Amino acid sequence: MTDLPVRPTARVILLDPHDRVLLMKGRMPTARDGPGAWFAIGGGVEPGETPAEAAMREIVEETGIVDFQFGPLLWLREGVMRMPAPTLFKESYFLARCQGGEPDRSGWQALERELVDDIRWWRRDELMLTQDRVYPPGLADLLEDVIAGRLPAEPQAIPWT
Repeated sequence: MTDLPVRPTARVILLDPHDRVLLMKGRMPTARDGPGAWFAIGGGVEPGETPAEAAMREIVEETGIVDFQFGPLLWLREGVMRMPAPTLFKESYFLARCQGGEPDRSGWQALERELVDDIRWWRRDELMLTQDRVYPPGLADLLEDVIAGRLPAEPQAIPWT
């Protein structure tokens, strides 16, 4: 996999005071007509940025929320996705907390407006029951420890699929 282009990506497990997580539902550029999937907010790490800086930038850009408490790096995940060429994604998942509210989409780029169908707060029990695809896989189970305040001392590797 070392000969593939690498895309460092920063994702955020953004929780509100009710321990709901903010997720986006979107489709890949290579599957514009597909059913989409729910995933944590975030995006690519830009040149010169650390993953943490990218995660904080993405919170503001994708939600309009500027008042948040940025927390630790929880999980690391990597795998190959077509973008349209196969690309190795190296995802870093950070914890952040905020007061919640309706996300503001005004900071979205054109591609996000085209490919993201929804953004909403989810309770853990809703995630456990949904038939929709959710990424990272097993997010509802992963949230149990996070919500309970049992955070990993070191970032945990979580599966791609």
